[in-house]
Amino acid sequence: MTLAAMWEARAAAGRGPELAAWARESALPALRGAVGLERLELLSAPGERVLLIAWWSGEPVPVPDPPEDLLGRPVHRWSFSSEHVE
Repeated sequence: MTLAAMWEARAAAGRGPELAAWARESALPALRGAVGLERLELLSAPGERVLLIAWWSGEPVPVPDPPEDLLGRPVHRWSFSSEHVE
């Protein structure tokens, strides 16, 4: 079974680029090479949001939290099980 682990953070006002840089430089390397990691994707969205989606064939490794001063609110995390792929 494939599990998609989603991590989403909203940056403090004006700190979106810094949060995205933190994700590229800290969060992604923390997950690369983890057992069961199939795919890793980093996205950005309006509202200074950063989203990381990791697809796992086993137990997901948690994404570390960014420094508090980069955040506009607490990080959100969700896990989804794959039901259908075309």
